[in-house]
Amino acid sequence: MSRQQQPDQNRRGFLAATGATVAGLALAPGVFLHQANARPAEQAASSKVRWGMLVDTNKCASGCKDCVQACGKENGLKTDNLTPTDSQWIRKLELRHKATGREVSLPMMCQHCEKPPCVDVCPTGASMKRADGIVLVDKHICIGCRYCMMACPYKARSFVHETVTDQMPDMPRGKGTVESCTFCVHRVDRGEQPACVVSCKEGALVFGDMNDPNSEIAQRLKQYSSTEVRADLRLNPGVRYQGI
Repeated sequence: MSRQQQPDQNRRGFLAATGATVAGLALAPGVFLHQANARPAEQAASSKVRWGMLVDTNKCASGCKDCVQACGKENGLKTDNLTPTDSQWIRKLELRHKATGREVSLPMMCQHCEKPPCVDVCPTGASMKRADGIVLVDKHICIGCRYCMMACPYKARSFVHETVTDQMPDMPRGKGTVESCTFCVHRVDRGEQPACVVSCKEGALVFGDMNDPNSEIAQRLKQYSSTEVRADLRLNPGVRYQGI
């Protein structure tokens, strides 16, 4: 099969859907990987599910880039010796409070907003939001206008400037298109966790169905205070931060 034929086949999996009951898999004493059970590929994404991520900045170590490296490996992105035009789906931010001097490190990625500005400005419908809250870009109809990049308040989208080779089969990319974090949608649709979550040894990232009261993320959001970045915009992002 040629590389030109692969995206059409991959797109069916890219847009496939999932649901969410959560089970715990023990990796080591006291360490658990929470895995969502996949729905059959032929079923559409359900609005009963709202995929989200909670980032505990108290556990996110300064200088650690395990999540960045894992994202690059999973999705075929360059992670070393980056140039200004290289795509970054996750970038680490180092923040310092001016008054107290407290420093925190946190990953910034697509926030998978309930009301995504990128979708509102896209002239072709390439920027889209699934019923389960995951925001994606359909590379087949993206014309590279970059309106979505200008509209995103989180600077979470990248433009592919050069021809891409050695692509990952589950994540087709293309020169002249826009891309961003997908919550590793291909993994989620198989009932797996995003690569960044699996890679985090400190357990700083929690992923799951925020609509499921029994999920770890829903329980954590209920128990602990969390923050939305740019909450003033009222976008209701699917990524929340604890400790900032």
